[in-house]
Amino acid sequence: MPNLTREIERYINELFGEEDDSSVSLRRKELAESFGCVPSQINHVLRSRFTPERGFLVESQRGGHGYIRIIRLSYKDPEERLNHIEDMVGETLSQNDIKKLLVSLQERGLIDARERLIIEVVLRHEEETGITEFDLSPYKRSKIQADLLKKILRSLMLA
Repeated sequence: MPNLTREIERYINELFGEEDDSSVSLRRKELAESFGCVPSQINHVLRSRFTPERGFLVESQRGGHGYIRIIRLSYKDPEERLNHIEDMVGETLSQNDIKKLLVSLQERGLIDARERLIIEVVLRHEEETGITEFDLSPYKRSKIQADLLKKILRSLMLA
């Protein structure tokens, strides 16, 4: 199944390349038939690989003539890009979510590998680093991490 997921993802990404457009429309049933899978496998690929965090928005029209439209999010204006990133970060962020978000930003070319690693080190939990200078509740720590991440990304995007 993981290989099929990658194949479907690659096929959809190729459609973006062919059409050189910001959106691609397709039919779930036809796509499932061409890959020899059930439509729920297509749903899985869309939910896991074409998310807002990865720079996509998926619209779905159900019914006999239903379609799926995948829109590639691109923010030409730096302020729009920052607003999108700040919305993704939210008010609090777990350590796992921080890593996922930073990997996604790197894959999208918004930060490079070095910047990602530096940010990960700065936002690492005190349990991982052995530093216990601040005795904070998990909620307060995740809120501070989200705020710091927003500030770091804002400074990188506007630099």
